[in-house]
Amino acid sequence: MILGASSFAGNPEDLKEHVESIELYIPKLGIYNGSTLEIEKLDRVLDDISIYDFAVTVHAPYFAGDSKYPSALQLDTARMSEREFSLMEESISLASRVEAPVVVLHPGRIGLNREKSYISMVKNLNKLASLAEDYGVTLGLENKEGTDPSNFCCEAKELSRTIEAVNSEHLKATFDIGHANLTCGGDPEKLMEFVQTLQKHIIHLHLHDNSGQWTEMYDGDEHMAPGEGCVDFSVLKLLSGYRGVYNFEVFSLEDLLFGKKTLENAFKL
Repeated sequence: MILGASSFAGNPEDLKEHVESIELYIPKLGIYNGSTLEIEKLDRVLDDISIYDFAVTVHAPYFAGDSKYPSALQLDTARMSEREFSLMEESISLASRVEAPVVVLHPGRIGLNREKSYISMVKNLNKLASLAEDYGVTLGLENKEGTDPSNFCCEAKELSRTIEAVNSEHLKATFDIGHANLTCGGDPEKLMEFVQTLQKHIIHLHLHDNSGQWTEMYDGDEHMAPGEGCVDFSVLKLLSGYRGVYNFEVFSLEDLLFGKKTLENAFKL
């Protein structure tokens, strides 16, 4: 089992004692000035992590309603222009440079015409999958939380259908168990069905916890330490053939350590 943590969980020196992999979370790395990638800043980040010999995955920019999210890095895969494709290519190129097998990206947002928005998203994902193939990496399309009705691919069936519509070996699924728990309303049986439906497409995991219901903070997507909410992490045992990273998307070293114990206990059940 390869354990990982998002780069916002702590500094590399502290994380290295507890995980083998780090997910470079592009919007929070401070390597952009507006929408311009500052190569010197990126090189410093890569120099810092290279000391500790981490395996690496990459999380590309996405759409966020949070006022703290960099406005110049907003990216909706249902509505992409040259700027958005350039941002995605920079993340894909970075993944190739550091030999990261997976680039995480988010599905698009539902516009006034759902069908047209969906068709546009699939078309854009086709282009991105072709680009990923050129760079020798794989995209992990992440399931979003159903507590925000503006998201595509909250349900496992729609995410699976989207991946199958693109039909590329370079577009698979990042299974976010916290988002799935919100979509399933905290029901462990529905969560199990979610995993079973998506299982064949999963190449990457995001681990965090929540209460399984909408809240005013982030639509309930609070990214608590695994074990602090109601997510049934034992459903991960269904992924018996999974060999990718178990990436903790938490905000502190303390949450990471708590989450590691929760995951260990879940696999003992």
